[in-house]
Amino acid sequence: MRRAAFLCCAFIALSCNPFAPALDESTEDGTSVLGDARSVEGIFQNMKYAYTFRDTTIYGQLLGGEYVFLYRDYDRGVDVTWGRDEEMRTTNGLFQNVQRLDLVWNNIIALSADSANTRVNVSRNFNLTVTFNPSDVLRVDGYVSLTMTRPRSDDAWQIIQWRDESNF
Repeated sequence: MRRAAFLCCAFIALSCNPFAPALDESTEDGTSVLGDARSVEGIFQNMKYAYTFRDTTIYGQLLGGEYVFLYRDYDRGVDVTWGRDEEMRTTNGLFQNVQRLDLVWNNIIALSADSANTRVNVSRNFNLTVTFNPSDVLRVDGYVSLTMTRPRSDDAWQIIQWRDESNF
């Protein structure tokens, strides 16, 4: 009888690996590295997270289905645009081909919202450091104007237009 109890206790003790503890699924503190996408600041926090961890899943959740990216090609004197699919391909290529991305969102320059709080325009400046390798680092300081929408005022925002207003 003692032997059976000892073997049972030994089996239980050996099956618990102190170097591989169970996943903590508690949500007691309510903190998350992701922002609340129902707030404008949460969208910017999530974009920073997506760039830092090169996470296209999080990045894709920020973009609405009718998303359009716009920038001015000063050499050719034309505005260039593309849609959500090309944005995701381009961003994935960036994420796959760099060692590190550091995105810093600076002050909001302008913010305007409609009366229903379902459409907002935000202009903000940023600093982006792109590290391809230790000897190839690109630093970009720029401005962005985002248009975001949501069906109802308590839903998450999605970016439908990104206008890069940087002068490269």
